[in-house]
Amino acid sequence: MTDTVRVYVNAQAIDLPRGATVEDALRQWNADEASAVERGERTVTDSRGLPASLADAVATGTILRVVGARAAR
Repeated sequence: MTDTVRVYVNAQAIDLPRGATVEDALRQWNADEASAVERGERTVTDSRGLPASLADAVATGTILRVVGARAAR
């Protein structure tokens, strides 16, 4: 078993340690976009377009998309 998981944020592969969260993935991908999500200016969705919480754990193969906050409504 490996100690990392590969997730995808806006189609970019990110390798994270096991137990990482959506916030960890966003921060590694783009810290400015992660901050925009925290401020409510942007939102993050899963592969189905459903909102994801920054505290959600990620697993191998997780797909996340950062979109305008209005687009997710």
